[in-house]
Amino acid sequence: MSRGGKADLRRRRAVRKPKRRFILFCEGEKTEPAYFSTVRVARRSALIEVQVVPGAGVPVTVARRAAAWAREYGLAPRRRKRRDSFEEGDQVWAIFDRDDHPRFDEAMALCESNGVHVARSDPCFELWLVLHERDYDRACTRRNVQRELASLRPEYDRDGAKTPDCADLVQRVEDAERRAETQLRRRVEEGKPHGNPSTTVGQLTRAIREADEAARPRD
Repeated sequence: MSRGGKADLRRRRAVRKPKRRFILFCEGEKTEPAYFSTVRVARRSALIEVQVVPGAGVPVTVARRAAAWAREYGLAPRRRKRRDSFEEGDQVWAIFDRDDHPRFDEAMALCESNGVHVARSDPCFELWLVLHERDYDRACTRRNVQRELASLRPEYDRDGAKTPDCADLVQRVEDAERRAETQLRRRVEEGKPHGNPSTTVGQLTRAIREADEAARPRD
């Protein structure tokens, strides 16, 4: 109330947190960039930059690029100074597949030691896309998962240039996050936290979603 007994009708300034930045390094040249470009449009209050590592092929190559970037810009642990406008809440992520790639454990360790978050999928990123539509929890190969995605999303062509309708998929991202978390709990219970099938991409989309919501103006 004001001194005169009347309610103070002056509008308070909106309060919001600074936008957080997400630098994403991925090995896929089509599906992953298409998906996260769509997420960037849907979550405009989070700053998302997608960097494709051309011809990476193996997780350790993606991990090296992401780790080098984190060190250069001061986002890795024990770095005292950050470059440019990078802040405490900014995050670097490496996105790669387990599949049959060698040196997977080395890639995970490299990311951990350099403060790089990992969005990994076993066997492949398409598993994350399937989880937008339904639960999928049986041992599988890349081909199995891609076939499943094609049955759910007819526009997807694993052998061509087409990608699924990511704008439609991201509308159900929270469903995918819940399914992925349930899947991960099952692998932990089995004593195989990185086991097949599993994906941690939902941890990345949740972090982006929460950053986006926190940066929106509040009355």
